[in-house]
Amino acid sequence: MASALLQPLFVHASRRFLAVTPRCAALRLQPRRDNKRWVQAYVEQQRFLEPPMHRSEKLNWDYHAEIQAFSHRLHEKFSLDLLKTAFINRCYIKNEEARRRRLGLEKEEIALNLKDNQQLSEQGASFSRSYLTECLEKAFPKIPPAGIEAIVNFLTSEELVSYVAKNLSLHDLTLCAEFPVSSNVLQRTFFAVIGALLQSSGPQRTEIFVRDFFIPQLIGKELFELWNIVNPMGLLVEELAKRNISAPEPRLTRQSGASTALPLYFVGLYCDKKLLAEGAGETIPAAEEEASRVALRKLYEFTENRKPWDYSSPKWERRAEKFLSSN
Repeated sequence: MASALLQPLFVHASRRFLAVTPRCAALRLQPRRDNKRWVQAYVEQQRFLEPPMHRSEKLNWDYHAEIQAFSHRLHEKFSLDLLKTAFINRCYIKNEEARRRRLGLEKEEIALNLKDNQQLSEQGASFSRSYLTECLEKAFPKIPPAGIEAIVNFLTSEELVSYVAKNLSLHDLTLCAEFPVSSNVLQRTFFAVIGALLQSSGPQRTEIFVRDFFIPQLIGKELFELWNIVNPMGLLVEELAKRNISAPEPRLTRQSGASTALPLYFVGLYCDKKLLAEGAGETIPAAEEEASRVALRKLYEFTENRKPWDYSSPKWERRAEKFLSSN
């Protein structure tokens, strides 16, 4: 009796379940609307595989506004005409005139009334080298002129100047024949910017600009990374002779693992029975050479624990008069 009463209820419930099940299954089988995890990485990879494009080829580009923003980013006051000239390279003018000639334009329309940055670049490079030389001679008076010249050559080298220029986004504003901009063009453009600042704001602001962007590149640098010396012991003997000090006498002070594949020797240099410097090496001649380099660093006061650079306001009058009179 009970089973007969429950049977219609069971049949009705099962029919409702079978009617609802396809809809739920259809809802569960719908794909997820969010992207897979690999999509973002794939899109980023494809973006890096695209050929580099100049910033002017993209949207929202206003060259005049970018030039103004560049001077404000550096907190310097440039003449806009001089700053625009600093970014115009000679290769850009030649390439643009050749392109107009291929288009069949008339001679009057082919010529561009633009001035390249050659003169500004030469002036900026000359000012930078003279200022850096004077700064280094003042900060390290015991380093000979050859060492000062080597450090200045490092600070004004193509690799370092182009590195500083890239970090200032000069490659986005530089007008040249090819892109990406070569390191040689970046170096010339950065020196042209310095020349434009020299004519716009004078030597005082330009000295601070050169100091703030070039001198910090010496942080973490060792003297003989910048100055290549073939015979450090011979140079040490000459420096000691200038100071009326006897020639150094090398002595083996310590050694470890002499009979192993990785020996270590310590050689000390003695002058008048006093230890001048000590160096380590895998061989005795290498340890002696390292000891002579350590002694030269001490004599030139270019050690790792040297005092920090003095960034206080310099005295400009005498240096500015000297530079202007030389030009």
